[in-house]
Amino acid sequence: METKQRRSTGRPRGFDADEALERALLVFWEQGYEGASLANLTDAMGISTTSMYATFGNKEELFRKALERYTEGPSAYLARALEEPTALGVATAILAGTVRTTTRPTHPHGCLGIQGALATSDSGREVRDLLVAWRNNGYSCIRERFQRAVDDGDLPPETNPALLARYVTTLTSGIAVQAASGVGRDELQEMADAALRNWPLS
Repeated sequence: METKQRRSTGRPRGFDADEALERALLVFWEQGYEGASLANLTDAMGISTTSMYATFGNKEELFRKALERYTEGPSAYLARALEEPTALGVATAILAGTVRTTTRPTHPHGCLGIQGALATSDSGREVRDLLVAWRNNGYSCIRERFQRAVDDGDLPPETNPALLARYVTTLTSGIAVQAASGVGRDELQEMADAALRNWPLS
C-alpha cells in the first residue's frame, strides 16, 4: 500500500507543490488557458506531466487551483476594498488595486480572470464558464456592498447599486485590457481617478 501510494503521487524528490502552482499561475496568467500548453506548464513548474497529473489533476483542475491562488493572492485587493468605510472608498480601492495588480513589473500584465479564457474552443468551455462565474461573483459582492451603502445613507437613495457595481467592474475590465496592451500604471491610475470624479455623494 505504501509503495503503491508513492508510485501514484509521482513526485520527484524535493518537489515543492506550492512553488509549482505559483509558476503554473504565471503561465496561465501570461498565456491564457488554451495558450498554455502542457509542455509550457510542466517546463515552468519543473516537473513531469505524470507528476502534474498526480499532484494537481488535469489541466482544467490545475487552472482551477491557479485561479484560487490568484483570488487569494494578486486579486485579494477586492476583499480588502469591500471593507472600506464608504462606497467611494470601496471603488477607489478596487480601481487602485486593479491598476497595481495588472501592471506589476515582475508579473504578467492584465488580469487572469479577464483574459484567461474570453474565447475558447469546446474543450475550454468549462474554464470559460468558470471565469464568467468568477467575474459575476466579484460583481455581486460589489453590488451588495453598494446596496448596503444606499441603506446606510452613504449613497443617495436613488442610486442603482447594480448599475454602479457594473460601472466599477467594467472599469476594472478595461484597465486590465489596457494594461495587457502596454498602457502604463500612471496613465491607468489617472483614468481611474477621472472615472470617479462624478461619484454620487449623499
